[in-house]
Amino acid sequence: MVMKVSLILVLLSIFCVIFNAYTEVDAQNDHNNDATLTNKEFYKKAKRSESTRLNKEDGDGAISAKPHKRSTKLHLRHRPIRHGNEHKTQALDSAIRDWVRIQTLHRKVIGKKDINSMSRQKEVKESITIQQQNNPTNAFVASLESSKDEFSGNIMATLESGASLGTGEYFIDMFVGTPPKHVWLILDTGSDLSWIQCDPCYDCFEQNGPHYNPMDSSSYKNISCYDPRCQLVSSPDPLQPCKVENQTCPYFYDYADGSNTTGDFALETFTVNLTWPNGKEKFKQVVDVMFGCGHWNKGFFHGAAGLLGLGRGPLSFSSQLQSIYGHSFSYCLTDLFSNTSISSKLIFGEDKELLNHHNLNFTSLLAGEESPDVTFYYLQIKYIMVGGEVLDIPEQTWHWSSEGAAGGGTIIDSGSTLTFFPDPAYDIIKEAFEKKIKLQQIAADDFIMSPCYNVSGALQVELPDFGIHFADGAVWNFPAENYFYQYEPNEVICLAILKTPHHSHLTIIGNLLQQNFHILYDVKRSRLGYAPRRCAEV
Repeated sequence: MVMKVSLILVLLSIFCVIFNAYTEVDAQNDHNNDATLTNKEFYKKAKRSESTRLNKEDGDGAISAKPHKRSTKLHLRHRPIRHGNEHKTQALDSAIRDWVRIQTLHRKVIGKKDINSMSRQKEVKESITIQQQNNPTNAFVASLESSKDEFSGNIMATLESGASLGTGEYFIDMFVGTPPKHVWLILDTGSDLSWIQCDPCYDCFEQNGPHYNPMDSSSYKNISCYDPRCQLVSSPDPLQPCKVENQTCPYFYDYADGSNTTGDFALETFTVNLTWPNGKEKFKQVVDVMFGCGHWNKGFFHGAAGLLGLGRGPLSFSSQLQSIYGHSFSYCLTDLFSNTSISSKLIFGEDKELLNHHNLNFTSLLAGEESPDVTFYYLQIKYIMVGGEVLDIPEQTWHWSSEGAAGGGTIIDSGSTLTFFPDPAYDIIKEAFEKKIKLQQIAADDFIMSPCYNVSGALQVELPDFGIHFADGAVWNFPAENYFYQYEPNEVICLAILKTPHHSHLTIIGNLLQQNFHILYDVKRSRLGYAPRRCAEV
């Protein structure tokens, strides 16, 4: 009996020592809000892996950008369950929409391999520049430039997550026309043309709010089919000959799923929210913005009135603002599932706070012959790391090729929710995660993503880190919540990376991977900046 009591006391003593040691380590890490010991380190440091604690309770936790990590902790959300398959259905919808979008992007890249298309765009842009120099509206542009200091050199617009509408896209709140009419537009860095549904709307999809009527706006002006700017858009088929000087410029754009928009290419005044340093909101007008006034529009755009194109070409909204706010814009996307009161931000012009951020990194944007399309923002990947391991992916995977019909290269895209890698990169990345994750894997048949793991009852799980290394030496490390999707709150997590469909070789960095990073598109210096931030506080 004495021996049994002694043995119990010894075991209790050992337990107390271990418990106190763990409590001290955990308390210290909570105080520092930085690195924490992983289970492997705590239990004899089997692999000496470094771990980062990520706090996601408020949806915008601290993000570490330190390189050479091997694992990271994902704090699981506690969301109220409204419908049993809500997140599963939403993920499926996002994946399907992304697949369709990729088919469109792929087709566009392949269709523009001819270098002459870029030369044509350059000639049109030069013609437009000459025309603008002789345009009376330049007086208004000059007045805007003279007031640049008054507006601190930038304008800030708010973005809303589309999660409540069942989509993984982000929407911008804008006003169009004079007097201004409110519209919701989908933010899209993968296209140049901005367009909205217009009356008379002969064939249109359902949207929130009334259609825009150009007849009610005193600032609306059609672009003539003789205007050189008309060459920036695709024409409907069959092509209508340009017979008279005041004949409008028709445009047509279609998507791989059969969605399309057709209408008049025109000029209009766009008004955006202007956020001042004191937090007060004002409105800023931008005159003579080229856009599409769509009278025939088909597709499912989640209640939006149209799209805001932020691509790299001369037609995009951001390119048209360059004479006023410079050659850069940036956005900071909050968690897709953040509270609806939390807004993401889109900033046109230089953001001094971002430029002074101590964790701001840059990588080059490819241009000229290195980029097959003038619209997309191309990056050059060198290799991928998972769990501290450089993956053995063939180097040619990351390069665009003019041979064959598979395309290739890497683009960053706000309009795609998930991130996509082509063969064989995807299979190698997926296998690396499967080898390093020691959790119960769930059959892939039940979920659109793979691999998936049962995390029922867990408050946090340890996952391999994931990082992209670029050819110019830049490194982009991501927090776990950006590359793992949480289904059915607190029960299942899945790798939010999919294989690029349609035999395309494109790599696409989607908006989920970009969340809680401030992303800077510096077109003049041909570089992409990224800094970890709490986007809800920007």
